[in-house]
Amino acid sequence: MTNPFETNLDRNAANFQPLTPLSFIERTAATYPEKTAVIHGSIYRSWKETYVRCRKLASALERHGLKAGDTVAAMLPNVPAMVEAHFGISMMGGVLNALNIRLDADAIAFILEHGEAKLLLTDREFSGTIKRAIAKIKNKPFVIDVDDPTFSDGEMVGEIEYEEFLLGGDPNYAWSWPEDEWDACSLNYTSGTTGNPKGVVYHHRGGFLNAIGNALVWAMPPHPVYLWTLPMFHCNGWCFPWTVAAMAGTNICLRRVEAAPIFDAISEHRVTHFCGAPIVLNMIANAPDSERKPFDHTVEAMTAGAAPPAAVIEAMETQGFNVTHVYGLTETYGPSVVSAWKDEWNDSPIADRAALKARQGVRYHVLEALMVADPETLEPVPKDGSTMGEIFFRGNDVMKGYLKNPGATDEAFSGGWFHSGDLGVWHEDGYVELKDRSKDIIISGGENISSIEVEGILYKHPQVLEAAVAARPDRKWGESPCAFITLKDGEESSEEAIFEFCRQNMARFKVPRTVVFGPLPKTSTGKIQKFILRERAKELGEREEG
Repeated sequence: MTNPFETNLDRNAANFQPLTPLSFIERTAATYPEKTAVIHGSIYRSWKETYVRCRKLASALERHGLKAGDTVAAMLPNVPAMVEAHFGISMMGGVLNALNIRLDADAIAFILEHGEAKLLLTDREFSGTIKRAIAKIKNKPFVIDVDDPTFSDGEMVGEIEYEEFLLGGDPNYAWSWPEDEWDACSLNYTSGTTGNPKGVVYHHRGGFLNAIGNALVWAMPPHPVYLWTLPMFHCNGWCFPWTVAAMAGTNICLRRVEAAPIFDAISEHRVTHFCGAPIVLNMIANAPDSERKPFDHTVEAMTAGAAPPAAVIEAMETQGFNVTHVYGLTETYGPSVVSAWKDEWNDSPIADRAALKARQGVRYHVLEALMVADPETLEPVPKDGSTMGEIFFRGNDVMKGYLKNPGATDEAFSGGWFHSGDLGVWHEDGYVELKDRSKDIIISGGENISSIEVEGILYKHPQVLEAAVAARPDRKWGESPCAFITLKDGEESSEEAIFEFCRQNMARFKVPRTVVFGPLPKTSTGKIQKFILRERAKELGEREEG
């Protein structure tokens, strides 16, 4: 029998348009043209002005000879040109490759060649790295300097300056929707800590949906004032350039992530929202009085990654910040899981509330499915809060795949799910809790020790500013926890004092057997570089064995 709903009810121009985050800026520029879109130092630009600049960028790129599917790389901090790149490049069908500004010349050279960048936008701060990278590659991109008025060091290395390049663009450029919402809009590279980085390809549909998902899970009101503490190169700023445009908000650009300018911006511009790694929250919570400015409103802070220590969440909330914990990977457009809050938890003690918020949570509205399962059989684990499994994702905000790497793509999508490589448990209420990366689990005397769990307890020590735990070889136990600790300014402690604190707060087999004091290595997004610490711990163990 014929299904009547499948007869003469086809897609057409009236009832179907590909989803794209470009639609957000068009709507906002038409609806709120005079609302402030971007603030950077003395620069104030409306949404009408920003939309025109994006169209001029698209037109100038096309007039330069770029075609749909061409890659445009950007080596930029959080400056207005980076906001514009998130729209203008896609308007002419190009693909934005936002580069990690902390990478060395070899890594940048690899990415530019692998991604086949035809054009590169670069800030003078990174001129040395860019010159060395360009010298290493055969197919050199056309280089455009972005001369940020708030920064005067470095040199100009390109053929033309950004503002001059825009003069060659049409302010009325007639951009069009992508032909297919599955078309690539962005290319992001993983950290590459175990070899060359992999190129993660995003499509317009995923960018649109995850941008909306951000607004939904954060209950963002119209016209948020968003502070750019999160690098826009990191998963396209977790899709927030598109979210802020959708909500007709204001982008407060911040070139350097430091406590004083963060408090200045909150006080001066009444910042309502910002994102950052747990290390950023820790920096804010422990900022000295000399770097603080008073503010009388609640600031929403979104953080992601390994669970922020409950002590950090607690400190933030006592200082006027409301923390929302999210979780995701580069392959999932940044965050796509949220520790959704329940009203019945409001009356719990603050330490208990912080512990609940430290869980990764449940899927975004725009993610189809999330599960914790056996990594081999994909059989879901019991929701008992203790059985460990791998965390799997499925949905529209999962990457297209890895550029030019079908083997890695097939492996990542084996069984019809994206394999995160993260280990966690599933609680009875359906909330996922991350326990570790598979490579960060410490197996000591046959017992599994979560480095995240030990770190969370170390953060409660009154003298500890930062903590990370890695496995070190142990003659007796196979592996044992090695704690790397940065103390708060002016504080002192000792290895024995840390041991005693741990003995009082965790099972004896989880207590670190080695403590190393000093600064911790971090990525450009503030994440502690565990792979470096694993190597240090390995060297310590081998030295003792020798």
